[in-house]
Parts: sequence; C-alpha cells; structure tokens
Amino acid sequence: MSQPRDLAGARRIIGLETEYGCLVTPTGDGPRIVHQIRDWIFDQHRFGLIDLHERDWDQPPGNGGFLFNGGRLYIDMGHLEYCTPECASLADVVRYDRAGDRLLQEAIAELGLADRVQFIRNNVDHHSGATFGCHENYSLLRRAPLTEANVLSLLTFLTLRVLFTGAGRVGSAKGPPESGGFPGATPATTQPPPKFQISQRADYIQNDFYEWVQRNRAIINTRDEPLADPEIYRRLHLIHGDTNVLPAALFLKVGSTRLMLDLLEHDDLPAIMLGDAVGTLRALSHQPRPPWRVTLAERTEADPVEILSRYRQAAVRRFTGRDAETDEVLRLWERVEQGLAGDLTQLVGVVDWVTKHHLLSAFRESEGLTWHDPWMEAQDLEYHQIDPARGLGLALADLDGLWGLDLEGPEPLHHAPAGTRAILRSLAMRRLADSGGPYEIDWHVVQTEDRPPLVLLDPFQTEPLIANPADQR
Repeated sequence: MSQPRDLAGARRIIGLETEYGCLVTPTGDGPRIVHQIRDWIFDQHRFGLIDLHERDWDQPPGNGGFLFNGGRLYIDMGHLEYCTPECASLADVVRYDRAGDRLLQEAIAELGLADRVQFIRNNVDHHSGATFGCHENYSLLRRAPLTEANVLSLLTFLTLRVLFTGAGRVGSAKGPPESGGFPGATPATTQPPPKFQISQRADYIQNDFYEWVQRNRAIINTRDEPLADPEIYRRLHLIHGDTNVLPAALFLKVGSTRLMLDLLEHDDLPAIMLGDAVGTLRALSHQPRPPWRVTLAERTEADPVEILSRYRQAAVRRFTGRDAETDEVLRLWERVEQGLAGDLTQLVGVVDWVTKHHLLSAFRESEGLTWHDPWMEAQDLEYHQIDPARGLGLALADLDGLWGLDLEGPEPLHHAPAGTRAILRSLAMRRLADSGGPYEIDWHVVQTEDRPPLVLLDPFQTEPLIANPADQR
C-alpha cells in the first residue's frame, strides 16, 4: 500500500481538463476536423497511444488516448478535450496546460488547416448558449478533516475566488434560470442581463454540491473517484471555474486553491460561510466593477476582497517560506488583492476578466458600438485564441514570474513532468509503442496480455515497485 506524504512541503497532485471550442470554415466541417486532428495526434504513435478498449459508455475504442507527456486527449460531446498529466508543481500545471494549445496548433499547421481552423480556450458558445468546461483536479488526503465548517469555508473561498479567476464574457447565458440562463443572482431578480460579466461559467452553476457534471452543475463535484489508493486519497473535482488564458491567472487559481487545501488538511481554514454560494457566484459575476458586497450565513454583509484577504493571511501565517512556489503565489495574490481593492488597471495582463474588459471597452469605444453588438461577441472569442499571433489575451500576458518560465520549450510536449507517476506511465507507453501488442491504459494502471500490470496507486510514484527481479523488463 502506498504511504501518505509529509505535509511539511507543498505535496499535492494537480491536473486540468480543458475542452476547446473549435471555429471551422465552412462550419459544417467541425466534427470531421475534430476527428482528423485527433487521428493525426495518435497516428503512428506520434504523440501517444490510442485507446484499444472502451473506457466508458461515451468513450469507445479509438475515441482518444494517453499522451507520452503523461496527459490525455479525447473527444467529449464533440469537443476536443485535453487533460494535463498529474503535476506536482504549479509551474508544471501552467506549462503542461499550455502544451495542449501547442499540440493542437502543431496539428493544424501540419495538416494545412491554418486558414480554416481555429481553437479557442473559452467556456461559452455565444450562438447556442451552451457551455463547456475547464475542470480542476486536486489530490486530497482522505484523512483530511471534512467537517461541515471546513467544507463550507472551502466553498466560500471557491465561490469568491471568481474575482481573480474569472475569464470574463460578453452578455449572459440564454434560457430560463432552471437551465442555467439569466436571471442570475436569484430566480426573483428583475435586473436586465449584464452587458459584461466576470465569469463565463457562473450562469450555468446551479448547486453548491452535486455528484454529476452534465446536469445540475455544482461548485464542488462530490463524486468519490480518487484514481489512486482509495484508502489514502480523495480527488477534489471542481467544474465551476473558467478556462484561463493568462498564465498568471492560472498560476494564482491553482496555487491559491492548493493553499486552501493545505489549510484544510491542517484544520486551519477561516470560519467563514456564505448565505447562498450559488447566488453569490452569479451576483459577483454580474458586477464587473467594485465595490462588491456579499451576504454571509449570519446575514451580515461583507466585502469579498477583504474575505479573500483573510484566507490569504491564514496561508501567509502557516506557509510563508515553505518553498519558492508558495511564496510566489502569496506575493501574486497580495498584488491582485491590492488591484481589486484599488486600481483594476494594475491587473491587466494578470487577471483575465480585467484584461478582457479593458481590451473590449477600448474597442467598443473606438468603433462606437454597444455591448450587445454581435461584433463584441466575436472580439470576445478572439481573446481566447490559442494561436499567439491572434490571441488578444496572450498579447498582453504578464510572464514575469514562475508562471512564465519555459512555456514554449519542447519538454512538456514529449515528456512527463517530474515527481509524479506520469513518468512511469509514459515510459511504459513508449515501450508498448516499440513492442506492439494489445494494451489497456488508465491513469493508475497499464496492462498487457503477457506481463504483470503496472499498478500506480501512489500518484507520487516515480520508480517501479517490483517484487520479482525477473519482471524488471
């Protein structure tokens, strides 16, 4: 059995799942193009091994596969979805998240599709009103004290962090409240739909906690699927967040959330509870200008920036000096906090929704447009382009930090990150690619017909555990 790791360091596995929007000319070619790009990625084991077995009812053989960089790519409800490998550092999360963009860009170029196909990192189809997700995954010790107070405090943080994690959007969701459309804050609201809001996903979130992800989307997904030793680990699965374009925003999102889970495992989260988390998430999203106010469980009002500061200060007291990444997160968090409380323009290039609002406001004024002009929705999408030559957001990205290191290097495209089991899975896959024969690959096991399975229940495992030396090969 694997053993729990020392909590003195920043020990936590993090991974992201990103569903890409795809713009194709002519529009009817979308499904064919998505399949063509997937096939190119796995053709002749170019970047990974295609699935030979059925993974789930909606993932038949050949629908996707695992990548040599430790991640995974497949088609989910018509979207190409890229999963990062298990990452033990925040910088690796940012690097391997960017690797998904680069992988798709390479496929587009090699297939000669650059003039017809564009992929975007967003969460909304402006035409249909549908949403697609960016899911976050964090390992959590099963022994963590999941008391009601701790869970509700974590819920408060995950709700309020939208002020620095939101990607911004023009307009609001279409449809009645029960389907996730406007009205937003409460069913009884009579406010008009917002012209611009902080979050792309907020209008589509209906519950604090829920087990499934397609209907009744929740801030915290409660299914218990650790993909690791179930006696030691849980996996916190979050589906309410936006897909970030700016590396600093992603670094702060996963870094601050990791710190809150560290506090949870130390039973040291601030005792703060919201009266209505879902209503608060939507209300904040619909107000892209301070001052912001939220209602707590005791029915008092509070400033959400000040509440987030209490969470940051709790992390400062316990974790300052622990490691370079922790200190970098805390410095960036304080910088963003000061910008939210003062001059929002200080956060251009750091926080996505602020950067997008800044760009689109200037464009709207220069062209004499209203926020409801279709051209504004088109410019909204341009912010999320993964092509650095076209992406409006990437052009302004602040890269002066750990989040900006080695984003374009070859390593994340071809090799697994250090410090996690993804190294072993990648090594086993390369040997399978050379030897041929049937195989079955999952996050925590690699199986063949003629060899003992490679079982990876410890997500930090980087060396094979071999009982019989004859099995070394």
